[in-house]
Amino acid sequence: MFLAEDWGVGEFLWTLIWFTLFFIWIWLLIVVFADIFRSHDLGGWAKALWVIGIIIFPFLGVFIYLIARGHKMSEHAMKDAQAMDDAQRAYIQQAAGTGGAASELERLANLKSQGVIDDAEFQRLKAQVVGS
Repeated sequence: MFLAEDWGVGEFLWTLIWFTLFFIWIWLLIVVFADIFRSHDLGGWAKALWVIGIIIFPFLGVFIYLIARGHKMSEHAMKDAQAMDDAQRAYIQQAAGTGGAASELERLANLKSQGVIDDAEFQRLKAQVVGS
């Protein structure tokens, strides 16, 4: 007998739903464990207790964690996203050359036009920037 002969449409849909819920559960566990270990406001013993609680009582532990620290999870996610965005912006600026010699020369030209430095000082500083 083939497997398809034993399974109806309803059984396939139920299996698909349970399979999806299983992967959602795995994703939820990964997110909760990641948040526990990246929390700087939790001490080592608190992290250990949360991990042990989630391992011993998986459903209850995860749901209590989501209720008790769900707001912190979003704060941590936003802080990590902001840090990643800042790092990416710094890398792009460094790779594109902005913030380097060109901006330094522009700053020196502005100082010269404002009269803060004279022409000789401008030439000396420009030689330093271009030479380095």
